Amino acid sequence: MENNNTITTEILETNTDMSAHIQSFESFLNKFKSMLKTVFHDENDINEMSIQRGIQPEVLQKIMAAHPMSLVIPKEYGGRGGSVQENLQLLSAASYESLALSLTMGINSALFLQPVIKYGQEDVKGFVFDRFIHHQNMGGLMITEPGFGSDALNMQTSYTEEADYFHIKGTKHWAGLTGQADFWVLTARKKTDSGSLQRDVDLFVCDNTAPNQKIIVEEKFENLGLYQIPYGRNILDVKIPKLQRLIPKTNGVQMLLDLLHRSRLQFPGMALGFVKRMLDEAITHCQQRMVSGKNLFSYDQVQQHLARLQANFTIISALSIKSSEIADIKNDLMPFGLEANIIKTISTDIMQESSQTLVQLVGAAAYKLNHIGGRGIVDSRPFQIFEGANDILYNQITEAIVKQMKAVKESNVYQFLKGHSLANRAADQIKELFNFELDFNLSQRKFVEFGKTISRIVSLDLVIRLGENGFRSDLIEGAVSVLKQEISQLMAQFNFKQKVVVVEDYKENSDWSKFIIA
Repeated sequence: MENNNTITTEILETNTDMSAHIQSFESFLNKFKSMLKTVFHDENDINEMSIQRGIQPEVLQKIMAAHPMSLVIPKEYGGRGGSVQENLQLLSAASYESLALSLTMGINSALFLQPVIKYGQEDVKGFVFDRFIHHQNMGGLMITEPGFGSDALNMQTSYTEEADYFHIKGTKHWAGLTGQADFWVLTARKKTDSGSLQRDVDLFVCDNTAPNQKIIVEEKFENLGLYQIPYGRNILDVKIPKLQRLIPKTNGVQMLLDLLHRSRLQFPGMALGFVKRMLDEAITHCQQRMVSGKNLFSYDQVQQHLARLQANFTIISALSIKSSEIADIKNDLMPFGLEANIIKTISTDIMQESSQTLVQLVGAAAYKLNHIGGRGIVDSRPFQIFEGANDILYNQITEAIVKQMKAVKESNVYQFLKGHSLANRAADQIKELFNFELDFNLSQRKFVEFGKTISRIVSLDLVIRLGENGFRSDLIEGAVSVLKQEISQLMAQFNFKQKVVVVEDYKENSDWSKFIIA
């Protein structure tokens, strides 16, 4: 970039080593997997690497030299075209080896490159994509602020418009790749002449290497898990050239929702490889571990755990197909909040459950940070929190369903599900549980519980559909059985009436030792 803070379009040269026109995706993916094996197993010990802060520069350089981000970039800029299916497969290959690496790639693709592809001004795209393809640059997104996490739309980071640039000031934290990314998409609200902030949100591309655009890292966090991804608190006082503002199709809030929904629909890619790794590790351990003269694999309770893990693999496979169908960059995903929230919550709940199951099966050896099981617990846990905490998203799922039921004037849950495109295959299999009238005035806790249930019903529908398309029948049968059992358990919880609340002054008259009967 030139010192005058302007960005000019550059003519990109086709890199034939990774060109979509020369190299098939299968070959591209196999080379990527081979490279991961080399850097994580042949040249290094990934179990030791994963408990160190950050990732070694030479390892990251080799990974990025394989051009994984070229998969997202359009062909006219030297990339491979941005296929959602291929991107999910690449994320899955990465997460089988390292969940942190897969998330790093997800941050780059869903939270930076895809917004720039869709909303970036043409004079910016060429420069940015060239830096990614030929110079292994990385990018991220800054939304969250101290005091404004889930309440992101009330962010206090502001900007003023000058003649040639936007002046952005504020504080952001918990942005993945803090201090490491070369580019950032920044979110801010315009400051009015009176000093108040407008309701709408604007997004800007920040080149952290350019004059007047350097973001100051005030603190690096000692994050629990995902050690290879740096997080921290960032101070923004940057001047962004006007060409680097992202241009919404309608308004900034809808642009942000499109961005976040597309990112949530990418979660099955990160989840699938991770769950497959948990399953493979569990099967191998249970086949080899001998207890009382026979291996763990032969025990009925162990079979139940393994069958659940295998069902998780099948469920995520079904979610991956749904994401591939709707998450194309050309689609406006703002209206797809229900699908995005279901896919994100199910994927992340399954990730955490699968790692917990592996640790339970392996035992004490897995309760180590340098074991894939123990590491998997702490690495997968934040997925249930970031990009929308799952409890909040479950509440939003029920809100969306209630709104739809009211719109069609249908209060019977079974009848509604039977006519819904996301649930009509599953409806008859769970009719006896849902042939009732839904009270729309539920408590918040019941909204969350019902949202969990709806998400499993949609997952059941997608699994049935996957089976209809020819997926292995015994895996489908197992996943259907597991989901129906879970739906039944969730409905039992939903139907249990309780409004227990916390007793704030609980310390009085609650010391057990004073109530021993001699």
